[in-house]
Amino acid sequence: MSAVADPGRVLAKRLRELRKSWWPDVSITQAELAEAISGRKKASLQLVSSWERVADPTAPPEDRLNAILTFFSSRRSIERRPYRLVSEGDLTPEEAATRALLRDELFALRAAALAPDEAAATTDVPGRPSIVGRGPWHYKVGPVVIVCAEPGTEAPPATLDPDRSKLSRLADLDSLFELHGHLRAVNPDLEVRYVGARDMQEDDWTAHLVLLGGIDWNDATQDAMRLTPIPVTQHSDDDDPSRGCFRVVSRGETHSFPPEFDNRGGARVLVQDVGHFFRAPNPMNRERTLTVCNGMYGSGVYGAVRTLTHDVFREKNAEHLAQTFTGDAFSLLFRVQVLNGVAATPDWTAPGTLLHTWPEVDER
Repeated sequence: MSAVADPGRVLAKRLRELRKSWWPDVSITQAELAEAISGRKKASLQLVSSWERVADPTAPPEDRLNAILTFFSSRRSIERRPYRLVSEGDLTPEEAATRALLRDELFALRAAALAPDEAAATTDVPGRPSIVGRGPWHYKVGPVVIVCAEPGTEAPPATLDPDRSKLSRLADLDSLFELHGHLRAVNPDLEVRYVGARDMQEDDWTAHLVLLGGIDWNDATQDAMRLTPIPVTQHSDDDDPSRGCFRVVSRGETHSFPPEFDNRGGARVLVQDVGHFFRAPNPMNRERTLTVCNGMYGSGVYGAVRTLTHDVFREKNAEHLAQTFTGDAFSLLFRVQVLNGVAATPDWTAPGTLLHTWPEVDER
């Protein structure tokens, strides 16, 4: 989703801009701002970060916002270290005018940010905000269509078992259940449905598309990736599936990222898969998005899904996206550890987890 379209993200971006470039010759850190406004009420770096977190912003309370705009209304706030708050009563007429302008702007942004989320502000878990209407899987409009891989060839209708479930045709069912439930929880008023790749209709291509699985069994993934500028491709080997990999072409060089196996009791066991998360405007309808959750194996697909649904890591990984990427198209290749046959949720901020990100971004 575009950060510009969400009032909460606009406020978060503006707060970050104030801190980084309000005074052209001074860039203030989150820790320094937290220390300065702590003169009025204790604040932490994590608290300031939550107000600037574009992926899942938290609007500051009125008293905190008043402290922030007071800080930026006077350069005397940074005349000496540690930085400090100047009392509103001590502001010069020029500083008071600056504060008034900032107050009108920031409080208008705060009001706009809070208006659409008032209904979602409640929670059944003390201390934990509701996921309704929040996070990277929140969409303003629908429908949202999950496209699943379909392994093998569908049997003729006459030979089908009458007790056979329609879901039995689909691959990556663990990923489908995880993602479908999360999407429905975050977007309770939108249409969220799933289809097999071979059952896609023309209108499905113009929705918010979420593609599960890779090129072997999901032709929709192959078609969609062909229409995007991403330098990442997936390759498989029919004779030896373990030789498959993701490849990245960058500056004339090709880099390969294969899964890893271990020999245990005479059997080859997958111990590390490669996951891929990719999002961009839908090439068939740029007012909607295309998201790919992929892996060399099902473990990688599941890991890609869980990065932004797992209740322990989704906030941290969402913030990483907001801090790393500024555009509406981005890609991450990452390791997915497989422990005793179970895919562990990747933490994109952990050293050694990310293998490749696109596009390259300037230091923030």
